[in-house]
Formats: sequence, structure tokens, C-alpha cells
Amino acid sequence: MKNWKKNAVVASILVFVCAGIYLNWSYSQSQETINLTDTLNQEKILGSSTLVMSQNNPAVDAAQEDLTALSQENTDYFAAIRLSRQQSRDSAITTLREAMSYGEDGESSSASAELEDIVQTALCESQIESLIIAKGYADCVAYMNESGISVAVAAPEEGLQETDVALITDIVMTQSDYGFEDIRIVPVK
Repeated sequence: MKNWKKNAVVASILVFVCAGIYLNWSYSQSQETINLTDTLNQEKILGSSTLVMSQNNPAVDAAQEDLTALSQENTDYFAAIRLSRQQSRDSAITTLREAMSYGEDGESSSASAELEDIVQTALCESQIESLIIAKGYADCVAYMNESGISVAVAAPEEGLQETDVALITDIVMTQSDYGFEDIRIVPVK
């Protein structure tokens, strides 16, 4: 008796699921896709006071070229700094790997520790850069060494304000062991 009731419940649930699938399929087949160009009349929405800029406006073209050049200069600066930093790290890593492979146990362990420090520094710099960019700044580069950290930030048009410096300092202090006196923030225009 129990098996019959179980089977009846399973069969009724299966019938309801199949019916739901069929109804959903038939409903979606009967509806046509709405074409917004047919339902909206652009003239009624925009009206007669639509702003149209001419294609031959020298002032607009010059301003656009200036913005493009400025953006390209900042991008080139940050890319050059990142490339330089990566090349110096790659050189140091190569030297340390050679020391590890040819050195004795004592030299190998110190080289391994230095290699670990380089990896941790690179990770910390990357995290700081990502968080600063996430806060809305266009670009930045962080460079850490024994004496402190330097953060070059793409400054907004009005320059870095005190709140910007405080925000960047807070990010650096939470992501690293540097104190306030060890942080240098450089605005890049």
C-alpha cells in the first residue's frame, strides 16, 4: 500500500512539472518579440529641441586630441614604471635562482628567503595598486623598499586633495607595515 501511494505522489508531481513545462513553452511561443522602434516614436520623445553637434567643430576636435594625448602620456608613464620595476625584479630573481642552484645550503636558504621577500613585496604592491584604482583613481604605481613606499597616483584635474592623500595613506598602512612617515605620495599630472 505504501509503495502505491509513493508512486502515485511521484507520478502526480511529474505530471504537474510536465504540464508546467508545456504551458511555459506554449506561452513563450505565442508571444512575439516586442520591437521598440515600432512602439516608440522618437519624435515624440526627443521633441524638436534635440542637440546636434556638427562633425566639423575644430574646438571640439582640438580638445579631444588634447585629452587623448594627456591620457596617453599618463598611460605611458605608468606602463614605463611598471616595466622598469618588473625588469629589475626579474633580474634579481634570476640572480637569486642561480645562487640557490649553485650555492651551499646556507646561501641557498638566504637566497630563498630573499626570493620570498621579493614575491611578498610584489604581491603587496599589487594589492595596494588595485585598491587605489578601485577607489576611483585612473592609475597608480606603488614601489616598496627598505626605507618606505612611494605611490605615484594619476591626479585628478584639481590635483590631490587632503582627503585623497588620507585615503591613499590609509590603504597603504592597512596593506603594509609602513607607518605614516614612511609613505610618499606623488601626484602624476
